[in-house]
Amino acid sequence: MYNVIAFQIADHIDIKEVKKSYAGTAMHSDLSEVLYGDKDNKYFYVLAYGVVVFVGYDEAEISKLIEFISPYCKNILKEKLMDELTIKVDGKNDIFGYNEISVTRFEPMVVKIIMMNVAQSVAIYHFTRQIELLLEETHLYTSQLEKTGKSNISGIRLRKFIGKSLNLKNQISENLYILDSPAETWEDEYLNKIDGRLKKMFDFNIRYRSINEDIQIIKDNLDLFRDLMQHEKSNLLEWIIIALILVEVLDMIIGRLF
Repeated sequence: MYNVIAFQIADHIDIKEVKKSYAGTAMHSDLSEVLYGDKDNKYFYVLAYGVVVFVGYDEAEISKLIEFISPYCKNILKEKLMDELTIKVDGKNDIFGYNEISVTRFEPMVVKIIMMNVAQSVAIYHFTRQIELLLEETHLYTSQLEKTGKSNISGIRLRKFIGKSLNLKNQISENLYILDSPAETWEDEYLNKIDGRLKKMFDFNIRYRSINEDIQIIKDNLDLFRDLMQHEKSNLLEWIIIALILVEVLDMIIGRLF
């Protein structure tokens, strides 16, 4: 039995610097990820979108490796998010249950596919929490609009809010490739089956669709706030023009009288 434990520890990890500094030999690596493993079936997987995954490591070893990676992280999270899965090796059947699977093949590429899916699961959880915070902020502004007929959000705050929302949307688009099958599955039917079953087990399609729907809600609200602000500025400009015209008319009348 093997435990797969994934942690979202930051928004980004510099894979290039990790590979330079870590003494182990990579079993697989590219610009966005690196996987280390040894003969004792201990695996250490680092992904650029801020997730590290472990198989076969104890708590002390995990803490030490996370501490090692920390200097190469951007925007370290105050609270590490975690997801996990138990792997059992069964020579007869592949079984997928709640947070536990049995596989007939236990080899590096099978482990990598499993670790990658657990990593994607914790990443979805991370992005979902960030979206929930944006929705709460959006709800605050819409409640003000309902109670007072206007929003108290200023131009600078609105632009910051738009920037925060766009950055989150870009991060999600760049890092959540759950609808795509990894390259390793293209020529190996067993890997493709494991990957597909894990995606269903983690409800990736439903969770990803929920994220997109929430992003659309935030976008619709931002469009409304922006339109309201432009309308208020337009009204203010009209009143300024009217005031200037009145001043000019009064000045002309006073000039003729006196």
